[in-house]
Amino acid sequence: MGGYGDVQMIDENGLRVDGRGPGDLREITIETGVVPVADGSCRMTWGTNEAIVAVYGPMEAHPRKIQRQDRAVLDVAYNMAPFSTTDRMRPGFNRRSREISKVTKDALESVVLLELYPRSKIRISIEIVSAEAGTRCVGLTAASVALADAGIPMTDMVVSVASGKINDIVVCDLNKEEDNYGEADLPMGILPNSGELVFLQMDGDLSQEEFKQAWDYNMDAAQAVHEMMVEALKGGGSQ
Repeated sequence: MGGYGDVQMIDENGLRVDGRGPGDLREITIETGVVPVADGSCRMTWGTNEAIVAVYGPMEAHPRKIQRQDRAVLDVAYNMAPFSTTDRMRPGFNRRSREISKVTKDALESVVLLELYPRSKIRISIEIVSAEAGTRCVGLTAASVALADAGIPMTDMVVSVASGKINDIVVCDLNKEEDNYGEADLPMGILPNSGELVFLQMDGDLSQEEFKQAWDYNMDAAQAVHEMMVEALKGGGSQ
């Protein structure tokens, strides 16, 4: 979080710079089957974020040293395209992409029934083609849809949302300006059917009351996004 100084991110009527109220999500669209050569895929837009995720497998794990005798391994690669931001990124993996790949892998391992595919590998490629704010959230959520599209058995899907604090007010689903200039950020990975968490991170300071408000915003948003995910998997698309 950047620390906003004199930047006013929410007006006296409670409207944010993009016209949303404190508890409103950005516009979301979800489409499945967008990568024909993959076993499952998803394109998700979330605000001006856009992620394309492809799932391959289960397949035999190579090299053999990575095989697990009792379960499959997840191979997760998160990448931001060089043209995804206004500041051109250097191609290839960096420290941030490795960290997000690991967080995403850990979250998905909690729901994928890996024990059904011993000595196998499931490869998940997450490509961020347009980045605004919350790319790790949209990448993880889209990966859950792509896994379901591939027919990979899971106990639940993961929905990831980040709420935070701007101008001392807690708001849902931070956009780029709010992420850059806000005071706190609370991304969460939520299992919508049980309400359990598979990851939680916090940047900045929140009081107990503010944390509870951000938590509630994320939980409510997870239910709304989950409905869109289910609708997209039924073939109805989502918007």
